[in-house]
Amino acid sequence: MELKFENVVPEPFASLNFDSTSFWGNSWTLSKGERVLLNASSGKGKTTFTHFTYGLRTDFKGTISFDNQSIKDFSIEKWTEIRQRKLAVVFQDLQLFSQLSVEDNLQLKASLTGNFDSEKAKYYLDFVGLADKWNQKCAILSMGQLQRVVVIRALLQPFDWIILDEPFSHLDIENASKCMQLINERCDELKAGFILTTLNSTDAVSFNREIKL
Repeated sequence: MELKFENVVPEPFASLNFDSTSFWGNSWTLSKGERVLLNASSGKGKTTFTHFTYGLRTDFKGTISFDNQSIKDFSIEKWTEIRQRKLAVVFQDLQLFSQLSVEDNLQLKASLTGNFDSEKAKYYLDFVGLADKWNQKCAILSMGQLQRVVVIRALLQPFDWIILDEPFSHLDIENASKCMQLINERCDELKAGFILTTLNSTDAVSFNREIKL
């Protein structure tokens, strides 16, 4: 799935001027399989970008298109299909159910996408040091542990693109690198791409294109 962003500017930013290197106010095409770092300081719209691209907000000027179809024209049914098969997302606010176990949170998402591989889920958890958390409630996990669970939840579904909004903000370099390895392996498996937002470039993230907001 090709993503096009043509002169997109959030309405709250409408009075601002953006230079030719900025994501906002310019035209960008992202082809399936690209691995993109979206780099910006706090308050420049990283989470806003995530919400626009996932169809949660439409308060922008310009056009966002998937395979040359404007997302503002998508029906609820079309968005459902895209979120099940084409777009995975890691939200900055995690969106886990704290009173459910790790397993239940992973299975709940799988019930919406129709895909759940418990062996792969357990492999991912083990790889990032969470093998013993399968039956634990998310309420008692640390923020860093929760971030790893959310990354795994997103990786378990099919996708052409995975959007990750500051997914490593509470992780040390070792755990961030492990998560990044899983992301790259899953993208290789699916011939998919990622867009990862961050406050600054980091050694944990391997990418082939960097764009600044």
